Amino acid sequence: MGQAIHDIGFLVITGHGVDPALIRKVRAVSNAFFDLNAAEKNRVLRPAPDVTRGYTSLEAESVGRSQGLDVPGDLNESLMIGPADVPETDYFFGPAAGKHFHPNLWPANPPELRALYEEYFRAMGALAEDLMAMFALALDLDEGFFADKINHHISRLRVRNHPAPLMPAQPGQLRAGVHADYGSLTIPRAEDKPGGLQVFNRAGEWVDVPIAPVAALPGTVPAGELPKLPPTTSGDHLRAQFVRTQVTPA
Repeated sequence: MGQAIHDIGFLVITGHGVDPALIRKVRAVSNAFFDLNAAEKNRVLRPAPDVTRGYTSLEAESVGRSQGLDVPGDLNESLMIGPADVPETDYFFGPAAGKHFHPNLWPANPPELRALYEEYFRAMGALAEDLMAMFALALDLDEGFFADKINHHISRLRVRNHPAPLMPAQPGQLRAGVHADYGSLTIPRAEDKPGGLQVFNRAGEWVDVPIAPVAALPGTVPAGELPKLPPTTSGDHLRAQFVRTQVTPA
């Protein structure tokens, strides 16, 4: 694992123990939300650029601009939440906390979305703790080295939808532009078919993220979960290369 993260900064996880039934339910309820009309989705519109909560509409964001690229808005829409179990203390809501623990914005429909998203958020948090323990071992540190450094995390769950293109993309336009993520760990779930998500390897090539077989290990889901670390983490021992999502048929 340490070698994979050092060499490319990206790996596929199988056997992660996340309930496949929960993953299917989250996917289904997310599709139901994104199938709503624009007015309904905009009831939980992201309120400000520095608030990572709520709905972001198609082409409203361009992550490629984080790399100084002059590119059009990304061809995806998304719904974001943050921690679900936040106590009302100064740590989370005092001036120093900024807007990192802004209340979640929950849509009225589908009514089951909130409970499923909260359950999935907790499952991903537990998986992230396991991964950070593995990264500590890969750095020849104690397995629990990161435990007290991520126990008040500001993580977010972001579900993206890539609708079928209605017209050709503009020059330079992608489903998600070239970027490296900002936190210590990202666990995206890819589709169960190849194409779209790519990583930039150290040879200077864009390569497709591989698809893991469904039956590889108990609990495996198609494509698994794919963590990556920001380039400055651990003195370049564990790093992430840039990623992007190409425009492919939905």
